[in-house]
Amino acid sequence: MIGIIGLAAILGLVFGPQFWVRYAIRRHSTERPDFPGTGGELARHLLDEMKLTDVGVETTPAGDHYDPQSRTVRLTEQNHNGRSIAAVAIAAHEVGHAMQDATGYRPLKTRTRLARLGNVIDKVGGVVMLGAPLIALLTRSPAAFMFELAAGLAILGSTVIIHLITLPVEFDASFNRALKVLEMGRYLDERDMPAARRILWAAAFTYVAGALISLLNVARWLRILRF
Repeated sequence: MIGIIGLAAILGLVFGPQFWVRYAIRRHSTERPDFPGTGGELARHLLDEMKLTDVGVETTPAGDHYDPQSRTVRLTEQNHNGRSIAAVAIAAHEVGHAMQDATGYRPLKTRTRLARLGNVIDKVGGVVMLGAPLIALLTRSPAAFMFELAAGLAILGSTVIIHLITLPVEFDASFNRALKVLEMGRYLDERDMPAARRILWAAAFTYVAGALISLLNVARWLRILRF
């Protein structure tokens, strides 16, 4: 019984934030005919108002994000073409990242480098941990196996740290930029602002969910190798 309860607690801790993020966004994705524009149109308007006319806005199947390399705000089709609280809030959040980039916000630059590094680290970590048993067989040295295993775990665990380091960037984009823009510009009715705040919390919290998933990935490798 304790094992089942413990497993349920772990799964809830790891996947709970992810489910909450999806629920919060889905709950406020209902189309609102009374809105004057779509998420994509709001993003374009905000960028033009801030003289960021060189920043593009386009749709993507890869999830809402801002690409600092191409200087492009990318929104899913639902948020780009939708007229909902979620579409408006998420568009403002991604424009917040464009604002960070335009002002030389250093944590964003650090996050961008770490994000690229994180993708490489995750792949290298998997290769290292898969190679650990082979190294042990070839060298017949438990010390070599332990070194390989420790290196693999350190590499995979670093992805957790990378996700957590990005949290300040996300919160700044949501609350120091997007929320202020929505409030000052009155782009949403006052009665819709509480929902927008929940969406902005969800947008920032995606990286908490990502960190917990990375942590689960480390535990999965430990179980595979029966460490």
